[in-house]
Amino acid sequence: MFDVKTVSLEWGGKTLTLETGRIARQADGAVLATYGETVVLCAVTAAQSVKEGQDFFPLTVHYQEKFSAAGRIPGGFFKRERGATEKETLTSRLIDRPIRPLFPEGFYNEINCICQVLSFDGETEADIVAMIAASAALTISGVPFMGPIGAARVGFIDGEYVLNPKQETALEDGRLDLVVAATQDAVMMVESEAKELTEDEMLGAVLFAHNEIKTVVGAIIDLAEQAAKEPWELDQVEDKAARMDELRGLIGDDLAAAYKITDKQARQDAINVAREKAREHFEALKEEDPAEYLGVLKLVKKLEASIVRGAILKDGQRIDGRKTNEVRPIDSMVGFLPRTHGSALFTRGETQAICTTTLGTKDAEQMIDGLDGLTYSNFMLHYNFPPYSVGEVGRFGAPGRREIGHGKLAWRALHPVLPDAEEFPYTIRILSDITESNGSSSMATICGGCLSMMDAGVPIERPVSGIAMGLILEGDEFAVLSDILGDEDHLGDMDFKVAGTENGITTMQMDIKIAGITEEIFKTALNQAKEGRAHILGEMTKALGASRTEMSQHAPRIETMQIDKSKIRDVIGTGGKVIREIVAETGAKVDIDDEGLIKISSSDGAQIDAAKAWIEGIVEEAEVGKIYTGKVVNLVDFGAFVNFMGGKDGLVHVSEIKNERVEKVSDELSEGQEVKVKVLEIDQRGKVRLSMRVVDQETGEELEDTRPPRENKRGGRGPRRDGDGGGRGRGRGRGRGRGGDNEGGDKDGSDAPLPDFIKGDED
Repeated sequence: MFDVKTVSLEWGGKTLTLETGRIARQADGAVLATYGETVVLCAVTAAQSVKEGQDFFPLTVHYQEKFSAAGRIPGGFFKRERGATEKETLTSRLIDRPIRPLFPEGFYNEINCICQVLSFDGETEADIVAMIAASAALTISGVPFMGPIGAARVGFIDGEYVLNPKQETALEDGRLDLVVAATQDAVMMVESEAKELTEDEMLGAVLFAHNEIKTVVGAIIDLAEQAAKEPWELDQVEDKAARMDELRGLIGDDLAAAYKITDKQARQDAINVAREKAREHFEALKEEDPAEYLGVLKLVKKLEASIVRGAILKDGQRIDGRKTNEVRPIDSMVGFLPRTHGSALFTRGETQAICTTTLGTKDAEQMIDGLDGLTYSNFMLHYNFPPYSVGEVGRFGAPGRREIGHGKLAWRALHPVLPDAEEFPYTIRILSDITESNGSSSMATICGGCLSMMDAGVPIERPVSGIAMGLILEGDEFAVLSDILGDEDHLGDMDFKVAGTENGITTMQMDIKIAGITEEIFKTALNQAKEGRAHILGEMTKALGASRTEMSQHAPRIETMQIDKSKIRDVIGTGGKVIREIVAETGAKVDIDDEGLIKISSSDGAQIDAAKAWIEGIVEEAEVGKIYTGKVVNLVDFGAFVNFMGGKDGLVHVSEIKNERVEKVSDELSEGQEVKVKVLEIDQRGKVRLSMRVVDQETGEELEDTRPPRENKRGGRGPRRDGDGGGRGRGRGRGRGRGGDNEGGDKDGSDAPLPDFIKGDED
């Protein structure tokens, strides 16, 4: 029934298996990829015809994680997979970026590539498996895909490169989490987070990955030899040389002059004038042959690319007149927003970002529900790209895939330099709003975000700067461009972003629009980026060279304290009663984890001190002979109960209130009154006997016991009197008092110690 084709190989200590012919047989290409016990199905379908007038390549990649793959039910109200999560969006982009350049120019058929995680073993990351499955499905589908590609994850642990480590392990145990996609001959895409690796270490990781990827590419070719469908026949590409020459003579000089204008808006206006001149010239063709007319308009873009690229390669002349390794002017400002916890305005040429940092407590952490289970993140970076930043009218609303991707790139750049949670127990959110854009707003986000954190007083290890590099490649000639403009990005062959500190790289991202680059180009780009990063870092330090030692007065203060785990229950109380009371009374937020780490937060230091003292009182053991400040919480006939250590109560017997005889407790004390007490005794059951009379109630100093010696001696039984001793008959309705039975001293029993049972029953 099934014509199943399979290939398998041992790769990175696990078996990688690619299978086709059993599942999704109506798709143009479908591959079930299994690595370890992680299984991903990728199905590819392609439209047989192109919509009329369509002049772009509509490739759509969807990556979806099924919660059942990890034996989990989704959280939330709906209990089913819904819109794409951030991870699914990022992985969709990860698959899209290396395969998109491998379709031929002029191929505009719509393609759907859907990858679904069906099984997840908790060890093997599904993103790499999905990239391999997508490449294999496209390769066997018959569509004109100039692949295949392979993909690999690389870690750097104890000075050694490690193939396909678990994503969290790569950075917990090592210094690198790198994803590389490549064909047999060249690298196509790089995505990474690193702990300040050198350029040579990063280059070595990319080359290590490429070498391992070649094995996977070979396996996909083996599968295609068994199961590939007949390749599509493509229309012959019409020779447009004559039309190109006609256009060059018509508007070539106009475009060359326009691309020498340094101001973006003025340059764009001049380019639009040249384009309009071409449209008017070919107006008659629009009626005669609409398809040919559209083809001519596409040639205008090719002519623009040819003029810009030729000027750079032949004369070293960039659009705005800079040298190939020159960075645009930079202006940085910090602390310009009065109520934010930290703020920065970073401007580089015609690219500008307003970045703010907000500090929060633990309850502001982001909850993430994924295949690995429920996790929490205390660092967030959100990037927004409004249409006015490029002078356009457009959609303004929820972030798209591009915005999520740019925000994550900046997140990876800054995450490695953050302080440990124990050192700085805050939730950190950076918000980047792009107000102008002409090249690499994601790198402006990194620079501005770093400055805003420093302005907020986040003690980062070292400042981070970022730069975007471009490439012009024609045959064996190439030029690497530093700090590329938007037009250089669109008309060039590479978008290569590098960020890091003075000590090394923290993130690197590369996308190629051609069929890969060589090691020589890669190395040149890395070294040139290092020089650019250092220059940008120097400009940033003019605004702020290190993190502020004091945080904004509007930011919450957080103090931590560690208690014994056995005391957690005492601090929380039954049903959370105690911790709620602490929060309500002091005004501070209190968070406690399962290890006994307590975080107390407030913008008012006095509130933190009050909550801390309260908790210390709960967990601290009372000491006999020590003087404490407490609060009267209950009056009884035989004395007063005083809360003197947060959660601890003790009894001040009526005989210990004053040296003189006390007829009625309420005449001397009232509930809520603050008093100073000395611990006289703690019995075996933890019941505490207190004294006020031996403490100066104003200064808190201990007084000499002036009671006559005979009153301090225990004697025989004294007569019972109302309001003394236990007084339990009056308080609980039991009909008799028991306070005088086992006590002695004075004939009225006023110096008699309290029996053990009284504190427990009355508490």
